[in-house]
Order: sequence, then C-alpha cells, then structure tokens
Amino acid sequence: MTDPANPTDENATSKTPAQTDSVPDPLSSAASSTPVSDSDAPAQPRADTPRERFMEQIAKKQSLDDHDPEESLWEGGYSPKAMIGSWIGLSLLSIVLLVAAGFIEQFTFGIALIVIVVLWILVGLNYAAKRLGVQYELTSQRFIHRTGILTRRTDRIEVIDISDVSYEQGPIQRMFKVGSISIISTDKSDPKLELVGINNVGEVAGLIDDIRRAERRRRSIHIEQN
Repeated sequence: MTDPANPTDENATSKTPAQTDSVPDPLSSAASSTPVSDSDAPAQPRADTPRERFMEQIAKKQSLDDHDPEESLWEGGYSPKAMIGSWIGLSLLSIVLLVAAGFIEQFTFGIALIVIVVLWILVGLNYAAKRLGVQYELTSQRFIHRTGILTRRTDRIEVIDISDVSYEQGPIQRMFKVGSISIISTDKSDPKLELVGINNVGEVAGLIDDIRRAERRRRSIHIEQN
C-alpha cells in the first residue's frame, strides 16, 4: 500500500540527473563569425619622413635595375684617319730632307734616306701602339676602357657617374670627322679620360652624353656638381 504521507510510487521510474545542453556563448560565436578586417591586422611599418619614402623608392628601382640586360651600343679605338695629319707632315719632311741633301755636301742622300726611314718607322710604331693598344666600348650601363698590347688592363666607368662629355678637333681632323673626346666622371680611378683619334667624334660624344642622361632619368637620380 502506498503511504498517503509519502506518496512515492514504488513502480515509478527513478529520476536521472538532468542533462544540461551546452548553450553557445553569443559573444564567442560572434567573435568567431566576424571576419577580421584589414584595419584589425598588424600595421606594416611605413616610411613616415619624405627621406625614408624617397630611399624606399630608390631601393625598389635599384632592385629592378639589377635585372636589366646590358646592351653594347658602340665599340671603337684609334682611327687611321687620325694619323692623316702626321702622314702629310712626315711626307713633307721627307721631301725637305731629300732637297736638303742636294744642297748640303755633308748631308748626303744616304744620310737623308736613313733619317727618313727611321722617322717613318717611329711614326708607324706610334700608330700601331695607339691602334692595337687602346679599345673602347660603350654599353647601356658602363663605359669600358681597355689598354695594353702584351698585358691588358680594363677599366669600367658607370655611365651614371659621368658628369661631362666634350670633344675637340683640329683643322685637318674636322675635314675627316675625327677628334678627341674628354670624359669627366666621379669615378676615383678615372676622373678624367681622354679618347684620342675617335672616328665620327661628334656622333660618339653625343651618344655617350645621351646614354648618360637616359640612365640618370631611368634611375631618377640627379647628381649635383659642387
């Protein structure tokens, strides 16, 4: 029988502990579902001063310049036409020596011929040394200067370091379009370089100057001379 004071049904099933369902945290779910904007990402270091921004741009351009191919634009050396004045002068001197041998008893034709041959040999060796011993090459980035016959020395000047280009011609050289080019640069090894006996000297000097200015514009670097 069931006790009225204790209305407990023996056949009633015993109650199990209540199982609590996990309730999601609205704050955590909102935080996980909300995309992270770019403004919330860690700020990248930026150049604040104009000098830092300028140096950053120069560094980027220089890193790109390292991959630019170098192109050969001109090659040359001492031109045979630069010796025309010497050949003419030596020919006139030879004639004078032969004429003098006919009027001076002590100065015979044999002595005159020996003197003439020696002079022509010396001038010929001078021409060979200039012709074979000096070579120039201009590329889109550098000016290369090679000297020597048995031993070879090669000097390179960055075209961006060239500060001034000028050329000079004599009366006879102007007739044959040859002359000398003077290159002034900030390079310590070759602050001033003289190119002697260059054919088409005006065109070559203009080409060197054009490449120099183009390279400066390309790198956006302007060198001021004090």
